[in-house]
Amino acid sequence: MKAFAICFAVVLIAVAVLPAALAQSEKDSHRHMGHVAKSWHDTPGKVGLLTILEEEAQIAARHADLAARDFSDLASMQRHTRHVRHAIDGSSESGGPGKGYGVAKAAQGVSRHITLASEAGDASDNVKRHSEHVDSSAQNVVNWAKWVMHLSGRVLSASAAVQAAPLVQRAQELTQHIVEGTDANGDGHVSWRPGEGGVAQAKQHMDIMAKGEGW
Repeated sequence: MKAFAICFAVVLIAVAVLPAALAQSEKDSHRHMGHVAKSWHDTPGKVGLLTILEEEAQIAARHADLAARDFSDLASMQRHTRHVRHAIDGSSESGGPGKGYGVAKAAQGVSRHITLASEAGDASDNVKRHSEHVDSSAQNVVNWAKWVMHLSGRVLSASAAVQAAPLVQRAQELTQHIVEGTDANGDGHVSWRPGEGGVAQAKQHMDIMAKGEGW
């Protein structure tokens, strides 16, 4: 009888502790952080939004480099520009080397979910602080992606290499900004701030945030 009472008490303690443990693991802020850093339902392979953003950004930058390889070859510039567009916006071209999700959509998703993480009632100061940094960098990527799409559309409508070349060159620069960020104010440092941070800075501050949350 005594043994039964002890076992019953252990069960009661476990039942009392379990909801608290589950609540800790299911914090709203952490759930949205997970969408950015770990998994999201509509990405290829259900990877995190930041992961697909990095993959698509690297594809876009690689093909922007290929487009800029020969400024005298209009056909080559236009072919690789279509590949850039596919990586930036998977719906803009019928096919290409991108994953089909797109830099623009992924960056918007990062911005949306990291903002939701920061606005959650259980968000820590760490989450609130670094969410701003991730969001700012993601918004920079969204803006640069829009410019790349605009420039690439003009490349595709160009009738001569001399018209397309400067547009291709600028698109190449912007895809590098997307991947690496840029030192817009010339202080020798690429920050997360508007006009500077790119995917690399979003990852940097996401990693800091995750570490601060014990991930």
